[in-house]
Amino acid sequence: MSSASDAFLSLDWGRLAPVLIVLGAAVAGVLVEAFVPRKARRPVQIILSLLAVVAAGLVTLMMALDPDKRAVPISLSSAQSLTLDPMAMYLQLAVCASALLGLLVIADRTVQGDDAFTPQAASVPGSEYEDQARRAGLVQTDVYPLVLFATGGMLLFPAARDLLTMFVALEVLSLPLYLLSGLARHRRLLSQEASLKYFLLGATASAFFLFGCAWVYGATGQLTLTGIGLQTGQHLGMDPILLVGVILICVGLLFKVGAVPFHSWTPDVYQGAPTPITGFMAACTKIAAFGALLRVLYSMVPTLEWDITPALWTVAILTMVVGTVVGVVQKDIKRMLAYSAIAHAGFILTGVVTFTSEGLTGSLFYLFTYGLATVGGFGVIALIREVDAEGHMRGEATSLDQWRGLGRRSPVLASVFAIFLLTFAGIPLTSGFVGKFAVFAAAFGEGAWALGLVGLACSAVAAFFYFRVIVVMFFAGEPAEPARGGLGVGVRTQGLTQVAITVALIATLVLGIVPGWFLDFTGDLSLLVVP
Repeated sequence: MSSASDAFLSLDWGRLAPVLIVLGAAVAGVLVEAFVPRKARRPVQIILSLLAVVAAGLVTLMMALDPDKRAVPISLSSAQSLTLDPMAMYLQLAVCASALLGLLVIADRTVQGDDAFTPQAASVPGSEYEDQARRAGLVQTDVYPLVLFATGGMLLFPAARDLLTMFVALEVLSLPLYLLSGLARHRRLLSQEASLKYFLLGATASAFFLFGCAWVYGATGQLTLTGIGLQTGQHLGMDPILLVGVILICVGLLFKVGAVPFHSWTPDVYQGAPTPITGFMAACTKIAAFGALLRVLYSMVPTLEWDITPALWTVAILTMVVGTVVGVVQKDIKRMLAYSAIAHAGFILTGVVTFTSEGLTGSLFYLFTYGLATVGGFGVIALIREVDAEGHMRGEATSLDQWRGLGRRSPVLASVFAIFLLTFAGIPLTSGFVGKFAVFAAAFGEGAWALGLVGLACSAVAAFFYFRVIVVMFFAGEPAEPARGGLGVGVRTQGLTQVAITVALIATLVLGIVPGWFLDFTGDLSLLVVP
């Protein structure tokens, strides 16, 4: 009993403050659902969620700016299950920044009071009970504690220093996302299908991860990443048990980043989930999952680099090719961006699998800038709604045909979305160009010509479907027949989404025009991981 209490008291609670703030606010949000009157819940939940994420980000930033606290990695417990080194703090800041913008989009609603979430999650789609809940003006406010729980898991994931803590963080961030994916206000059946697919495939990926942990423990007798790294350095030749365990762990992590062949959930979930949740999930989950993957590849199995590199190269190439080729034929904006996200996962992997400081620099820069641009892009999509011939507003307009002529109906939104598409395409003067240049330069510099050439070719092909959307918005005429569900038109909201889009747009342009200072910063971080 005394050893347990000593371990409890030895926790570095100050360093755990960002995670504790977010998870504590999530628990408080659950209590708000139980005790606060229904009419007051939404503003209370919004204020609580935004303050929690801002406070967590500020505390992390203060620790990152303190030279004494960022000089060396600090273990947060006597068991060394968590660590807070500069890379962990950087990834936590990136998660907080993307989560803050994502929360603004989630909290927004139109001037008619319509938000992105079903008024009653337990109702059968199309039932009288659902209609009664909509007429009564019910609001699904438990979305906010679910988002905070997911964010707390994302803050833990890149700081995990042992496999069990990493698994717990994986489940804490995943379970709320399974629920959130099924809460769309419109197209309820599609949303519930997405939630079920995400849950079943996510549970399978978690089983792979846990099974891999068991194999690695059987081979090394260790669960901490550094302990496993020391044990793998003592193995002469390839240990099949250890190698299988590492591959199974990587399968679980590659599922979360949407890499091929573990990507099948991505297009369905991106399309079916509420658009604000899609943006939040696409940005924050990718940052956290790549953070955990970097921990495994750079801390746990550096001596197995030559054994796992061929498999990682294959995954990176397949991810870029499949995401690009299949994305070209998509007619739904959200599915197109889903395959775009798959291709971008391959581009980021290109930098990761070089196992060099230059590749890590590019990947860290890419993660941060891609996350902000993704939230901004999906924020624009959330503002484009179907409007029929009588002027009645319906659900979100995601069909490409519904975006024909959007540049004339909503020129500001169309122009902003075009800039986000250009950064996804990697056009100069955007942050996307700098990120791609950094990871491809690292690949060529390390002699990984196959990765670099495939990445360049896929970037060129992917530019087609980004420019196709721009052409449809600005240069295509009105459809001869009305689009199914009506044409897409930008709607007026309370303004929170516009704030998130503006911040993401400014960051995209600033980091594209003057990226040197930020690249230097990520370069300093990478040198601490790969000297």
